[in-house]
Amino acid sequence: MSLHDDAVLVLKEYEGQEELRQAYLDHLQTHPDGMWKACTAGHVTASALVIDPENGRVLLTLHRKLRMWLQMGGHCEPGDPTLEAAALREATEESGITGLALVPGGPVRLDRHPIPAPCHCHFDVQYAVLAPRGAEHAISDESLDVRWFGYDEVADVADESVVRLLAATRARL
Repeated sequence: MSLHDDAVLVLKEYEGQEELRQAYLDHLQTHPDGMWKACTAGHVTASALVIDPENGRVLLTLHRKLRMWLQMGGHCEPGDPTLEAAALREATEESGITGLALVPGGPVRLDRHPIPAPCHCHFDVQYAVLAPRGAEHAISDESLDVRWFGYDEVADVADESVVRLLAATRARL
């Protein structure tokens, strides 16, 4: 199964956000290259919120280009067999933490957002991953900083999309 086919299947099975979910499916039907950064009409991305429920905190990255505190994530790569694998790869690369575990149940949320040209739009499929006990993080080349924030601190540093992702993740747990 191709990554495109996996994304379509994941989105068909995703419950909630019906109008947005359909927009993702319509985009993938119209754009066979809609999984890749080269698709300037917009493309699917995969992200994951790194969460430590035992200590009531999440790990966010200060994105180098956007200069915003965000969850880990980014573009799918040809070697990614599934959207889940892409989200887990991105979270591992950007956090420096090995042993992350996906929260069961598929994507937690969808978030479509505009980005600077030439790409125009990300159709982000958002997952959540659990950090192992005592996880040590590191700053990747894509980040200016990586830092743990308590649940109650997230709204003070991140935008509404991250706040919604945290709320959905906590509800899932």
